[in-house]
Amino acid sequence: MKILKKILIALGILIAIPFIAALFMSKDYAVEREITINKPKQEVFDYVKYLKNQDNWSTWNQMDPKMKHTYRGTDGTVGFVSAWESDKMGNGEQEIKKITEGERIDAELRFKGMFASVSPAYMTTEAVNDSTTKVKQAMSGHMAYPMNFMQVFMSMEEMIGTEYEKSLAKLKGILEKQ
Repeated sequence: MKILKKILIALGILIAIPFIAALFMSKDYAVEREITINKPKQEVFDYVKYLKNQDNWSTWNQMDPKMKHTYRGTDGTVGFVSAWESDKMGNGEQEIKKITEGERIDAELRFKGMFASVSPAYMTTEAVNDSTTKVKQAMSGHMAYPMNFMQVFMSMEEMIGTEYEKSLAKLKGILEKQ
């Protein structure tokens, strides 16, 4: 009986540790990556402001060939929504919230299902010179307690950042071939 009691206490402590640790861990994350593209700023901006073009360069859009896309509104304008449904990637949508012409596109990512959340995201274009543009892609988010404990095993900054790097490299390749 004493051994069973000790085992149950030890098991209870092991289960409690992640919950206690999660109380002290950050629930917020922010990710930002950038790349330089050898094309004029306006040409780059005119391509990235269209969410449908993400099908060509976003790694997430290419991870599930069976992903279903639906769209609402006029692409490249405030209010346009690109939605996805995927057994592999989950369900959600991205809406253009604000456009600063030639400089910045602000969007809202709405993830649905078990890990439902809303995350602001943006892309900026900045002229390095007449024929070179720095593109920055960023997003931030919030992981509710106790899900924030998962960041011990997979950093959101690293996980999302790695995909941003791959996506931006693909974007660079597409635009520099045009």
